[in-house]
Order: sequence, then structure tokens, then C-alpha cells
Amino acid sequence: MHRATKAAPRSKPTASPDVQAAASPHPYKLTRVGVRGVKKPVTVHRPGQKPTGVVATFDLFVDLPKTQKGTHMSRNLEALADILDEEVATEAPSLENLCRRLALRLLERHDYASHAHVKAEADYFLTRTNPGGKATIEVYRLLTEAEALRGTGKAKPTTTRRVGVQVVGMSACPCAMETARHQMTEKGRKPAANLPFITHNQRNVVTLLLDLPGDADVEAADLVGVAEEALSAPTFELLKRGDEGALVIQAHDNPRFVEDVVREAIHLLAKRNKKLAGASVFVSSEAQESIHKHNAYAERHTTLGAAE
Repeated sequence: MHRATKAAPRSKPTASPDVQAAASPHPYKLTRVGVRGVKKPVTVHRPGQKPTGVVATFDLFVDLPKTQKGTHMSRNLEALADILDEEVATEAPSLENLCRRLALRLLERHDYASHAHVKAEADYFLTRTNPGGKATIEVYRLLTEAEALRGTGKAKPTTTRRVGVQVVGMSACPCAMETARHQMTEKGRKPAANLPFITHNQRNVVTLLLDLPGDADVEAADLVGVAEEALSAPTFELLKRGDEGALVIQAHDNPRFVEDVVREAIHLLAKRNKKLAGASVFVSSEAQESIHKHNAYAERHTTLGAAE
């Protein structure tokens, strides 16, 4: 008879080496390390409005000390998954508040980090009325950010939030308009002085980004309104022939350089958000030129209510 042989005891699996925690061969601190382009569904609940579902794209970063070879990037994704699984976060009051919670959670997950930075973007839809009076749903880009800075000793981390929009509209060039008017006058053709004249138009992309101190709140729809008012004219998906004519006339009645667009947006933001005086704001305007192979661009990073 064959005797039954005892099975050899199984050895416990050993933990894989933590390569990220090893010393770096070149000890330089890194400002931001993490993951970009993570897409997740989020439901936003704004006061007095129906819940809105958006597909947000997240970027999640922490800083890395010079003593550590790499960051544990899976912790960023775990933090995002955990917060989106929590009921309060799933029904987020705003995307920027969700980013703030994420930034704080990243500091918890990465005990070696002193700073966390989260960005989220999503398509944002609003109902607008075109020049013919017809309702049309227009798409914009919602921009949000949050940062968390670890406190010293027992001090709690400090946080900052930003909310913004990216809006596509139309600008008409004032320089070409007056140059063309002058040239036509020299040729004996007298355009009416009180009417706009021919010029070249641009598709203009305006970006606004506003810091939100404390628990301050700003509606993204209001920021869209500022951007569209700063442009020569908004643009629409649905336009009939008469609407197109009315929109072209509106833009030519209101010709603006990219410099004009940025200054007008800053002026409107300061005028409509006096309670946020001193808050940091970024505004840019990029005109996708129709008669040049390059684009025109202007920007300003300032504080609301600044004298200059």
C-alpha cells in the first residue's frame, strides 16, 4: 500500500516591494505628480434647481518630497472612487466643492505630501434664446479646481477653490472695420458714419476662472453671462437666415479686440461680484483669426476690485 504523503504547508505570500517609497537617485522635490483625464459621472444638486448629471474629467495631483522615488498613484483613484461612493459627495452641491473634498482626501492618503491639487472639467448646458426668439440648448465648458495645503503641527489643512467657464463666442475686429471704412471713403464711396462697416470676424474663446474665498458661491451660469456680454456677440447652434443677419449686425455694432474682451470681462466680474473684492481672477480671450494663420490672445490675472 502506498502511504498518503502530507502536503507541504503553503507559505504566506509576501508583500511586493514598495518601489515608490525607495530613495530617489536624484533628490529633487516635484511640484505635482498624479493622474490626468479620469472620467467619472457626477450628479450636481444646486439650490432651487433640478439635479444635473455631468461626466467630469478629473486631474489629481500631490507634491512629492525629494526623499521619495515615486508617488502611489493608485491612491488617487481610490480616493476618487471612495468619495463618489459616499452619498453626500454623489449628490455634490457643486463640482468645486467635490474637488475640495478630494484634495483633502488626497492629503490623508499621501502622508508624505504637503500639497494636493484637483481639477475637474465637464460640459455644461444652458438654455439660451437666439436672435429670433427661439430657445436653444448651448454647450459651455465648466472648469473647477481645489487645492489643499497641509497645516503645520496640529493645524488643519487650508483649502482654496476656483470655479470658471470656457465660452465660445464671436468677436469683430475694430481695426479692420475702420481701415476698410477709410479706404472706401478715399475711393469716393461714403459709408454712413452711424452704421457699422465690414470687417473680419473671429471665433473667440473666453476663459474665466475665479477664486472662491471661504464658503462663497458663484453660479457658473452667471460667469457664462459675463463672458458672452464681454464678446462682440454670442454664438448659437440653431440660427435661421434672419437670425444670422441679426447676429452679424450685433457683432459689427460691438467690434472688440481680444484686449477689449478681457478688460470688459474683468469690469463686469468686479461690478457683479462686489462681495468677492480681493478674490483672484483669471481671464483670457483667444481669437481664432479668419484672415491670419495665427490667433490673437490676451489674458489678465488680477484681483477683483483692483485699481489697475
